[in-house]
Amino acid sequence: MEIIVPLIVVLFIVIGIVKKVGVFDAFLTGAKEGLCTAYMIAPTLVGLITAVTMLRSSGAVDMLTELVTPLAEKLGFPAEIVPVAVLRPVSGGGSTALLIGIFEKFGPDSFAGKVVSVMAGSTETTFYAIAVYYGSVGIKKTRHTLFSGLCADFTAVVFSVLTVRLFMR
Repeated sequence: MEIIVPLIVVLFIVIGIVKKVGVFDAFLTGAKEGLCTAYMIAPTLVGLITAVTMLRSSGAVDMLTELVTPLAEKLGFPAEIVPVAVLRPVSGGGSTALLIGIFEKFGPDSFAGKVVSVMAGSTETTFYAIAVYYGSVGIKKTRHTLFSGLCADFTAVVFSVLTVRLFMR
């Protein structure tokens, strides 16, 4: 298994040589473009990381979770998944930490464990994706992207619960 990546690199080099492409020059051009892209999105990422840290530290995520939990319980959603559902669009790392906490407390085969597993695979870190992808190409106005992304995340959360309830219980 460890040999696959080196073999792919060698394959690209051989194909480049056969097609008479300046392999090293092409590599340098790609590396330069990659660094330029990283430079362009760095301010956006710093702003996003700062905002996520402030949200978590201020208790805003906890307040939103407390606000949503009673409604979620009435609709049949396990209360344990609400913090993950709230934090997932904002922070992939933070929501993964909560997911691991659910695994440790309830077990990965519990209803909540299965729901957050499906949810982790079907939701997106919407704010991060918008910041990185739009920031890398210089788009300033996101128009309907944020609303659409959050609607998709909400739909994924609902269907995560329904899917586990129907097929994995």
